[in-house]
Amino acid sequence: MSITKGKFFKIVGVLFVAGVVVAGVLYLMFPVWMTTYGGMGFNTVKSLPLPPGTLNIETNPAYQAPVAAAPPSAPAGVEWPNSAAGDWPSYNRTPTSQRFSPLDQINTKNVANLKVLCKYDVGSFSAFESGLIMVNNALIGTTEFDVFSLNPTTCAANWRTHMDYPGALLPANRGVAYLDGIIVRGTQDCRAVAFDFKTGKQLWETTICDTKRGESVPSTPIAWDGRVYIGNAGGDMKGGKGKMYALDLKTGKVLWQFFMVPQGEGDVVSGPLGKTPLDGSTWKNAQGIPITGGGIWTSLTLDIKNGLVYVPGGNPAPDFVSGAREGDNRYSDSVVVLDVNTGDYRNSFKVVKKDWHDWDVSSPPILLQTAGGKQIMALAPKDGHLYGYDLATNEQIYRVPVTTIENAEVEFQVGKKVHFCPGAVGGTEWNTPGYDPMTNLIITGTVDWCDEAVMQTDEKLRSVAIGQPMVGMAALNPLNSFGKEDAIKHWGGWIHAIDADTGVWKWRAKSNYPIVAAITPTAGGIVFFADLGGNFYALDASTGQKLLGLPLGDGGAIGGGIITYAVEGVQKVAVANGFTMVAWPTKPRRAEVVVLGLDNTAATK
Repeated sequence: MSITKGKFFKIVGVLFVAGVVVAGVLYLMFPVWMTTYGGMGFNTVKSLPLPPGTLNIETNPAYQAPVAAAPPSAPAGVEWPNSAAGDWPSYNRTPTSQRFSPLDQINTKNVANLKVLCKYDVGSFSAFESGLIMVNNALIGTTEFDVFSLNPTTCAANWRTHMDYPGALLPANRGVAYLDGIIVRGTQDCRAVAFDFKTGKQLWETTICDTKRGESVPSTPIAWDGRVYIGNAGGDMKGGKGKMYALDLKTGKVLWQFFMVPQGEGDVVSGPLGKTPLDGSTWKNAQGIPITGGGIWTSLTLDIKNGLVYVPGGNPAPDFVSGAREGDNRYSDSVVVLDVNTGDYRNSFKVVKKDWHDWDVSSPPILLQTAGGKQIMALAPKDGHLYGYDLATNEQIYRVPVTTIENAEVEFQVGKKVHFCPGAVGGTEWNTPGYDPMTNLIITGTVDWCDEAVMQTDEKLRSVAIGQPMVGMAALNPLNSFGKEDAIKHWGGWIHAIDADTGVWKWRAKSNYPIVAAITPTAGGIVFFADLGGNFYALDASTGQKLLGLPLGDGGAIGGGIITYAVEGVQKVAVANGFTMVAWPTKPRRAEVVVLGLDNTAATK
C-alpha cells in the first residue's frame, strides 16, 4: 500500500509529538538522569567538529612595570605552617589562595619536554572539577560520589570510598580539606563528611544544609587549627540560602554558623550564630518570592595572621529578574570577612553592585602583598572583571575587564530579548586566578561566551515550588534555563597577566576554547592552565610565550584542578582531566587524573 506525502508527514508529526510527550514524562519522573544523559547526547552533537586548540598571544606596549618597594618575598602567613615545600596541601595551595608553587625543576627551558607519566581512570562521565591536593605522598581527588587516594608517582589507587545518595542537576564536587590525618569534603545531600587520610574510612558526618530547599555542598572546605571551614550552595533554588560554618575537625560538631543572606522564619540553625549587621533592608522582595541566594560554590581564603576567613558569596535569586528583589541584596555577590573563632562579621566587599545576570563571586579571593608594598585583595567573579581592593582602606583600586563585555547595564524586560556578555557561564568560574610574586602578575583564566535572555514574569516565579530552580528566564527548553548561549563557534577564553599594583595588563592570550580549569604559576617561570578543548598549556609567566601545548586524551574538556608537587625531589604536574556537564557543550569523556613529568635528561637541563 502506498503512502501519500501528506500521510507520511502526518505519521512523522504524530511520532514526533509522541516522542516529545514520552521525553517530557521521563523528565518529570527522572529529571537528573534525563538532563544528564540527554544533555550528554546533545553536547556530543554540538561539540562536533572539534578543532585543535589555538592561542593568540599579544603584549601590551603601554605596560610599564612599577618600581618595586622591595624585592619580591612571601609575607608571613602566606604558606600553611609546617607544610612541605613540595606538597600541594589545599585547594589553592596556600591559605591566601595565591596558587603559586615555589618548585622550579620544571622551568622555561625544559617544560616542552613534559610527558604523561601515568593516568588514573575515575570510571565515570563526571563534572570532574576536583581541586586535587597532594600531601604526605598521596594525591587526593573527588567526584560527586567518591573520594580517592592515589600514589602520586604511579597513579595506583591507595584506596577509594564511594557514597550513595541521590544525584543532582549540578553534579559537581570541588575537593577536600586536609589536616592532622583527616580529610573532609561536602556532598550534594547537604553533608560534610570526614575520612581517615590513610584508609579512607569514614570518621563522621554532619548535615549543614536543607535538601528540601535544593541546597547542597559542592564547595571545597579548608582546615586550620582544629577546625574545618565550609559553606553550602543552592542559592538558585527557591528558598535556598548560602551559610558558612566552622566544624570541629575531630567530631564534626558545628562551632558556629553565619547566614550569607538574611535569616528568616523556618531557616535551620545548626549551631551558635556569628554576630552580623545583616537585616532584610537590602532585600525588598515581591510577594511570594522569598529571600534566596548567597550560595558558597567553591573554596575559601584564610588570613592566619589576623584570624579571618574570606567567604565568596554567590548570586541572589531569582536570576535575571532584579525587580522581584529590589535593593542591593547583601551579602550576595560579595566577599564577607568573618572571625575564624566566632563567625562574627568583620568586613564585607560588595563586588557586583546589582546582579541580574547570575554573576556570582564564584571563586576565592587572593590576599597578597604587591611588589609595590600594598596589601591587597584581588578577585575575579563571573562578571568578567578582575578587581583589586586596598586592604588598608577597603577601597577598590582597579576593575579591569578580562573578557568580552556587552550590554552589562541593559536591564531585562518581559518579552524582550537581550544579548549580554559575559553570559551566565561566562567570566571567571570556580577556579581562582594565580598570583606570581616573581613577576607581580595576577593571571586570570576566563570564559568568553555570551547569552540571550528573556525575562520571566513574577507570576511564574511565584508558582515555583520551594527547593526548585527559581531562574527568571522565560525558556521552554530546560537547557536554556540560564540563558540561550551563543553557538560554540563564537565561544572562547582568555588568559590575562595583570600587574597587581596598577591593574594594567602586560600580556594576554586568546584561546578558541573557554578556560575554566585552574591557573598555576611556578618559580620555574611558567604558568600552567588548560581549556575546554582538552588542551594543556604552559606559558612563560613573564612574556606569555607559548612553551607547551599538549592535547590530553581524545578532546574531552579540562575543568578541574592543575597542581604541581615534588615526590623524592622530583617535580610533577597533576591534571583533573575530563569535564562532562550538561551546561557545557563539550565532548563527553570519562574522567581521569593525569600525571605529567620530565625524564631524567630533561630534568637536568
